[in-house]
Amino acid sequence: MLIKEMPLRAVVAEILRRGGSENAEAELVSKHLVDANLAGHDSHGVGMIPKYVEDLQAQLVKPNTRPSLVKDDGAVMVFDGGRGYGRPVADEAMAAGLARCRDTGVVLLALRRCHHLGRIGAYGEQSIAAGFVSLHFVNVTDHLPLVVPFGGRDARFSTNPICVAVPGTDSTEPVVLDMATSRIAFGKVKVAHNAGKRVPEGSLIDADGEPTDDPKAMFTDPRGALLPMGEHKGYGLALICDLLGGVLTGGGTMQPDNPRSGGIVNNMLTVIIDPARLVDQAWLNAELDAVVAYMKSSRPGKSGGPVLVAGDPERIARSERQRNGIPMNDTTWEEIVQAAQQVGMGREQVESMLA
Repeated sequence: MLIKEMPLRAVVAEILRRGGSENAEAELVSKHLVDANLAGHDSHGVGMIPKYVEDLQAQLVKPNTRPSLVKDDGAVMVFDGGRGYGRPVADEAMAAGLARCRDTGVVLLALRRCHHLGRIGAYGEQSIAAGFVSLHFVNVTDHLPLVVPFGGRDARFSTNPICVAVPGTDSTEPVVLDMATSRIAFGKVKVAHNAGKRVPEGSLIDADGEPTDDPKAMFTDPRGALLPMGEHKGYGLALICDLLGGVLTGGGTMQPDNPRSGGIVNNMLTVIIDPARLVDQAWLNAELDAVVAYMKSSRPGKSGGPVLVAGDPERIARSERQRNGIPMNDTTWEEIVQAAQQVGMGREQVESMLA
């Protein structure tokens, strides 16, 4: 299937409204999920809706919850998300942090106990829109671990993402590095499983610790595990995300004494920086233009294709998918329809909204 952006947003927003969200929240979360699909990150897109509905019914996410500021110490701000939907909770926390950064030049922002934050690059883009650099360290709790530490065969942490966002110039697009610390995100395994495809080699091990490219390994009992990217380097970054995102925010880590209710809880430590407090803006812009141009001037490798920088793949995907539609395999669409039915929408209503 190829589905256009606006009808898909309408379907997802209606599911969220039926689940108890006020209109503004439903529209924001829907836009966030569809934007992830547009950016080519189907793992963080509308395929999450069945999990959102499951968590709603288990009372593991609380609609219309807003973050509470539990510590305000100048450039240090600590928010508790109260298990509200991640997008609106983080949006408000980030907005407060960005406003504070205009006065202080740097902000250390801790956000704990919110539901699925989705594509972390969205918060980097929020910072870029204000003209600021941001760094985000995120961990995941409340469910069984998914990723094996380097040298092990038993999962011990989740896909713990890192994002770094740097504003662009009149000549150069922003740089947004947004990545899981696992070889691939769990959502990409689910997309491959639903589509009947394999995953890239070096992404998974089965329950016996043997390498596999079959995504089914993550949907069996006993379950396999995702591998960290870059072997020991990705493992080290993932652990740092648990320490910064989980410990310094007060939200907790994946260690087994913490609750595992089967939901999704994200904690995020964010550093926001006003670059104008550090260097001359004209020099910064010229240097950014020069270094990005230098990267892209490298001759393409034998596999072909130009050299890209972080943020380019998303811009390319967004342009193509806004023009042609968002691809959706039949299994994922059926799961979304079933989720809609669980909140009182009929199949005909859902499908008519795409017409």
